[in-house]
Amino acid sequence: MTPAFFNPRLRSLPRGNVLVLGCLALSLVLSHFPHLRPNYWLALPLVGIAVGTLDTMRCMRKRWDFYHGGVILCIYMDLMVGILVLFLLLYPALA
Repeated sequence: MTPAFFNPRLRSLPRGNVLVLGCLALSLVLSHFPHLRPNYWLALPLVGIAVGTLDTMRCMRKRWDFYHGGVILCIYMDLMVGILVLFLLLYPALA
């Protein structure tokens, strides 16, 4: 019996959050932050962030409660991380 965290068929909110935050850490390493250099391998963490956001969105419930509100906050966090990684990808190439 495997825990829900490792089973992709079951909903798991921590799995999506860990995937997104891991992709953020990977993108900071790949971009050589704070000395930004163009690196197009940052597209891979963007794909991971999209997968983590979709995994987080699977945890939404039909009726509103505080869990639903927490999931919405996690989705906002995923969007902010995605925009940050997109900035790390595009800023050095355009500046």
